[in-house]
Amino acid sequence: MIRLAIVRQKYNPHGGAERFVTRALQALNQRQALDVTLLARSWEDGGNWHCEKLRPFHLGRAWREKAFARAAQQQFHRFNLVQSHERIPGCDIFRAGDGVHAVWLEQYARTQTPLANRLRGYSPFHRHILAAEVAMFADPKLKMVICNSKLVKQQISSGFHVPDEKLCVIYNGVDTGAFSPKVAEKYRYIQRQAWGIPQHAPLLAYVGSGYERKGVSVCLQVIARAEDVYIVVAGHDKARKRYEQQAAALGVSERVRFLGAVNDVKPVYGAADALILPTLYDPFPNVCVEALACGLPVFTSTMCGAAEWIAEGENGWVRDALDVDGYAAAISDWLAHKADWPNLRANARATAKPFTLERMGQELEALYARLLTTESEA
Repeated sequence: MIRLAIVRQKYNPHGGAERFVTRALQALNQRQALDVTLLARSWEDGGNWHCEKLRPFHLGRAWREKAFARAAQQQFHRFNLVQSHERIPGCDIFRAGDGVHAVWLEQYARTQTPLANRLRGYSPFHRHILAAEVAMFADPKLKMVICNSKLVKQQISSGFHVPDEKLCVIYNGVDTGAFSPKVAEKYRYIQRQAWGIPQHAPLLAYVGSGYERKGVSVCLQVIARAEDVYIVVAGHDKARKRYEQQAAALGVSERVRFLGAVNDVKPVYGAADALILPTLYDPFPNVCVEALACGLPVFTSTMCGAAEWIAEGENGWVRDALDVDGYAAAISDWLAHKADWPNLRANARATAKPFTLERMGQELEALYARLLTTESEA
């Protein structure tokens, strides 16, 4: 039996990366050849797998990252394979679900002032993450990097000169039974009625915490140019009030519904006609896989890994994260071809349908078996 450790520091029930870990653990736990242990600092739902909490003392974000990394490293020797979802040197496998930190900082800098960008360069937290990223990719113990998109694979290959044989792409899996076009039958009427949205009005869904990174401001500006289009914003953000004020200033408050954090996103997908996620940087968000599986075309950005699944006008549209004019034009194109919406929905569903949780589990287990076989032959 393979003793596998999965390392993820903190569980946020509304976070996409954490939902991937949960789904991976659920899929892997079904396989008798694997004995899976989760190493975490905080995890609200341990499921039916073994979870060990690592809670070293810390003050501040940078110390927290370093302390958790050291605590996790002290446990690595107990396992045949260690798959880390944090940037920790010494792991066997790194799952690059958060992408490349340096790339994220580059994209974030596009929306910030020169002074703010300069000050960020002195941040102990960001300096630690950047250094840990370099050290981990250079560590000879690293056997494989699991990328959740070709976008991330290319960024790691070019940014850190990781050889191609150490890079693989395993896309996020989705429960294609739970996330299916049937959610529209179940939720469309009742949720629109509850939210006060006309039954036949075009409705966009935004799903994600972290409004600034994932483009809520752009969404609101686009809605201001798309008459009669409504949007529901599902996700937590401490600055929500600021975005409500922006919606009011743009004159679109009547067509925007801020839902806050949502435990079950299926009603959101069921009520909507499409997903919009103009994210500054997202390696491959689960929400795109889920929305496509539910039959929703996706409007997203060039720096979103899901863009590599999108065929223009067939199952979605892709624009630069800050291109308000581009998104507005894409929405207009979508609205002008309402007769094609059934085909868009069918194409969206067909895009995600092959990427089941079972497939993801099989690909991960095959990878572990290959790595262990290679190690035993060495």
